[in-house]
Amino acid sequence: MDRENMVKSVSRALDIIHLVSLKKSGLGVTEIANQIDINKSSVYRILSTLVKYGYIEQNNETGRYKLGLKFIEISSRLLESIDLREEAKPFLLELEKETNEVIHLVVYDQGEVVYIEKLEGTEILRMHSRVGKRAPMHCTSVGKAILAHLPTSVILDILERKGLPKHTENTITNKDQFLKELMLVKQNGFALDLEENEYGITCIAVPIFDHLEKVIAAVSVSGPTMRMSGERMEHLKLRMQQIGKQISSRLGFVNTMQ
Repeated sequence: MDRENMVKSVSRALDIIHLVSLKKSGLGVTEIANQIDINKSSVYRILSTLVKYGYIEQNNETGRYKLGLKFIEISSRLLESIDLREEAKPFLLELEKETNEVIHLVVYDQGEVVYIEKLEGTEILRMHSRVGKRAPMHCTSVGKAILAHLPTSVILDILERKGLPKHTENTITNKDQFLKELMLVKQNGFALDLEENEYGITCIAVPIFDHLEKVIAAVSVSGPTMRMSGERMEHLKLRMQQIGKQISSRLGFVNTMQ
């Protein structure tokens, strides 16, 4: 087979895989041939090859073809190889370039958040955060972004163990008020830290989800309150939500609620 015909065959095979993936009950040879304008004998040959290698399976009763288990094997290997920091880094760099502010990426661990990436931006801003450092969840935007999407039993357990210690005059220290705050965070899709952890610093964060639809991390933009104006925050809300979806997508997350 010459190169041109080989490329054409691969292209047709991929078209067939895509079509089959769209139909849960599978497709027959005639249906596939009609949709991609290939004669049935060619479709059958391609399907037979895909069946041989496990990418397509045929139902013995209906004769229809569906995706094979080989895709689960391949996807599981892909998901195991995904590195959160590596996948998120391009998007964090975008945020840093756009905002010139401090960008954080954190993960959840034992009732706290752990900073795993920090980009300093070009503006001068002194913060206590550093890669490897732990921080409380109740008074940080990243912490609230993650907490809001954890099971209620886990949230209550964390609050019981960690409490709501006061870091500034703006820290929410009332349990009922804090739980209402988490409801708003989940509803809005972003979390704010309005000088609740450090005086003079305002942050906005969004959650990051993995392929199991579980929240595993959060990303934030932090800046001096004087620079984080109402107009700027409105813009950041939309941009951060976009970034959160993009990073989550890179981790295999598919929003089934849409």
